[in-house]
Amino acid sequence: MPILMEKVRPLTPGQEELANTLLNKDYAIVGVFGPTGTGKSLFGLAYGIDVIVKGDYKKFFVVKPMIDIVTGEEITLARGSEQFMTLVKAYLRDVIGDFIDWSKIEELISNGKLVFVDSHYLKGRTFDDAVIFMDEVQSLKPESIIEVLVRVGRNSRLIVAGDPVFQSLQAVEQDPAALIRDVLISEEKSKVVDLGIKDIVREGAKRGLRLLIEYRMRLRRLSEEEKKILDSARIHSPDADVVTVVEFSEEKKKFEITTEHVPDALIIVKQDHLGRLVGRGGERISAIEKDTGKRIRGVELTLEFANLIRAIHPVSWIWKHIVDVDFAGPQLAVKVYEDVVGAFLGQRGNYIRFIDTVMRKLMNVGVRTIEVERTEGRRRRRRR
Repeated sequence: MPILMEKVRPLTPGQEELANTLLNKDYAIVGVFGPTGTGKSLFGLAYGIDVIVKGDYKKFFVVKPMIDIVTGEEITLARGSEQFMTLVKAYLRDVIGDFIDWSKIEELISNGKLVFVDSHYLKGRTFDDAVIFMDEVQSLKPESIIEVLVRVGRNSRLIVAGDPVFQSLQAVEQDPAALIRDVLISEEKSKVVDLGIKDIVREGAKRGLRLLIEYRMRLRRLSEEEKKILDSARIHSPDADVVTVVEFSEEKKKFEITTEHVPDALIIVKQDHLGRLVGRGGERISAIEKDTGKRIRGVELTLEFANLIRAIHPVSWIWKHIVDVDFAGPQLAVKVYEDVVGAFLGQRGNYIRFIDTVMRKLMNVGVRTIEVERTEGRRRRRRR
């Protein structure tokens, strides 16, 4: 086990999969995608530094856009090599500085073994006997990503890291991270590792993601029906902090959802505000339903997206067979036991299409299903 990769211990199953993938030389290209705070940069840099220290490769190239968060402009070598290098070193120190003596990093830089590359100046270069790490690809131009790909030479590995989750939530079209992920999934000798919310180990990042989701929900332009529900909720539940309302009566008709279990709308409230919305005996939400003529269900806004799926899925018992709901790339992946996947998808796939439509309306995020095999113990309990 290399030195840095031994220090940077995986803290989640997703991180463990990433570490094992990086250490497996069968993969010429490794793509790692997920929200900020999941360790993408940390593991990519740790691996790259390890292999050049060991001598497995001659150089470690780091391609990362330096973005001015105030102006949105990219800092390039053309604007000033000193400023560019200062920012790059600050990035490196922030990510990996606690795991290695900084003098060793400076030595690698001065010896030309650790090289920072401006994505605007790639023509004429070839990356031989090297590890190339492209970080924050969602901020790179697609042309720069392609330019790096075509310049990967002999005996080299490419690591690509990006965050399609924030891009998806911010309604960014043609996100480079999502596009390159789709390309790498079917590429020969490549592997994509998806990290999700459960892989976030930096608490501030998890809080930031929740606030971003809330911010996007509050910005939603409500339909007239949704406005009526919101106005009624403010009258009957004045102390409940309502984030948004999503109404989907027409979607129920379109996908032939007839079960009484499915409401006509969801009222999304801040965490710990569900009781204030519903009332002690359900009298408040009953009054909202009477006002609007709609079947209403309240849901607290958390990062446990299984609660949203449970609230609108036509099969009332399906939640018992959902293994996990988390981001995989720009979409929410719902892991369901294989023996009930038919019940989850619905006839002609109407249930999953309905859920996908509602979630896109609510969060601008699509939904896909992943089948999971039951363990033998769970199979026996299922039969009983």
